[in-house]
Amino acid sequence: MSASSFPVLDPGHTPRSGAVEITLTSDRPLALRYSLSPHRRGAGDPAHRVEADGSIWRTSRFRTGPVTYRLRQVGRFEVTCEAWGAGTAEFLDTLPGLVGMEDHADGFAPEHRILAEAHRRFPHLRIGRTGQVMEALVPAVLEQKVHGVAAFAAWRYLLSKFGEPAPGPAPAGMRVPPPAEVWRRVPSWEFHRANVDPKRSKTIVRSAALADKLEPIVSMTREDAERRLRHVPGIGVWTAAEVMQRALGDADALSVGDYHLASVIGWTLTGAPMTDDEMLEYLAPIRPHRYRAVRLLEVSGTAVRPKFGPRTVVTDHRHH
Repeated sequence: MSASSFPVLDPGHTPRSGAVEITLTSDRPLALRYSLSPHRRGAGDPAHRVEADGSIWRTSRFRTGPVTYRLRQVGRFEVTCEAWGAGTAEFLDTLPGLVGMEDHADGFAPEHRILAEAHRRFPHLRIGRTGQVMEALVPAVLEQKVHGVAAFAAWRYLLSKFGEPAPGPAPAGMRVPPPAEVWRRVPSWEFHRANVDPKRSKTIVRSAALADKLEPIVSMTREDAERRLRHVPGIGVWTAAEVMQRALGDADALSVGDYHLASVIGWTLTGAPMTDDEMLEYLAPIRPHRYRAVRLLEVSGTAVRPKFGPRTVVTDHRHH
């Protein structure tokens, strides 16, 4: 990060009562909504709210306490942030990484015309990182092998039940994700009410008990981070990738085992579906930027999703 990238006070704006406000200035273009959109768990996510004016409200929890923050992109190179709560100072240290200022696409030169054109149109796409492992892991586990609608509903229920109100003037209904010690003590019947089956709930509780071993992966190599995540029973290659994409900003973390991904990659880039193994072989030449390629297809609108056969069924575990 260059010297011009460090946070500076914005003298032209009066922060809301009790807020700490800074402006980030980057030496490369930013695209705030693209960097943050993977962290949103459905339209009703209690920890992530997008306002009509494009500003993004989020909550998080740090060792020093909870934080609410509001981000706005005010120019191609600038993002302003207002933050409230005991965890504000600690959060601000992670802000450059969150908005993608620590991500670099050096060496990424895709030969496929669709990827090359997407990269040309969106050269400012950045992979953001939160540095928060449990906040990425819990919703990823909730999304294991279930319809997104059910996973997002479970996330809303559990945050509304066990999260605390967001500090500061946050939009109504926003909650701060609970700490690991709370996740570890969530009763089995509350997971049941959230429509979370025992396999996923046990994985969350088990991961929360190991949180002090998992949070340090943000400073490890991607290989060591993945190895430690997958050492936890219930966390496989897909879940590990989903966590590494968000917590570590890993531009190569490919969600192998995803219900749709291999098919989408195949249809988009070759005109035919692929298996996971075929996808891995096909994308091998663009390592370490495979997840970047997936994001480019998403944000450029070029990803092909053929609708063959019936939609997947939302399973209700609450009656079991």
